Amino acid sequence: MDLSFFKKSFPTLKRLGLLFVIMVAVGYFLMKPKARLPIYNPADVNPRLVDSSIRHIKNNHKIADFSLVNQNGKTITQDDYKDKIYVADFFFTRCQTICPIMTTNMAELQAHFLADDEVRFLSHSVTPVMDSIPVLRAYADRKGVIDGKWNLVTGDKQAIYELARKSYMAVLDEGDGGAQDFIHTEQFILVDKKNQIRGYYDGTKPEDIEQIIKDITILKQEYSSK
Repeated sequence: MDLSFFKKSFPTLKRLGLLFVIMVAVGYFLMKPKARLPIYNPADVNPRLVDSSIRHIKNNHKIADFSLVNQNGKTITQDDYKDKIYVADFFFTRCQTICPIMTTNMAELQAHFLADDEVRFLSHSVTPVMDSIPVLRAYADRKGVIDGKWNLVTGDKQAIYELARKSYMAVLDEGDGGAQDFIHTEQFILVDKKNQIRGYYDGTKPEDIEQIIKDITILKQEYSSK
């Protein structure tokens, strides 16, 4: 058998084989579904976290308009988060249990996305009477909050409670925000540019903070592909 033909053809066959592998890999990449975060509606969430008046809603849930005041005495509304991705939570400055951990982890996220103008942070005080503007300002200074990137907000307690139950669907407590009602949750909530909830995370767990970073990257890719 004349082996010279195979010796001469081997480089060509090798190149064709390599080209085939590349084409298969490219085809797989193009056909592979892109990762996409879910959109959470009231019907998708644990009913105990959702106000009874909206538990039936299956589509088009969005964070309601709000008007609160931040650590600098500036009124903060949804316009301040227009076309932004943001992470929201609920805290109070005197908390000695989960809040310090959550605040440290939020500061880590702030540092990670410091140069990213698409990403913001929003922390709601659940004891707004005690967490006055000067108290929030001092807390922000201690915790490394960067103005314009991360707002710590106070305001009407009933309004904050309604946001927690009817918009963010983030707390188990019953009540309407009265004097004896108290919101306390470890959850971080990821909100997209359309004011839709795209993720829930335990703000005290490092692995969840890593997941938020990954999910924000996925969300940014979702917008960049449009």
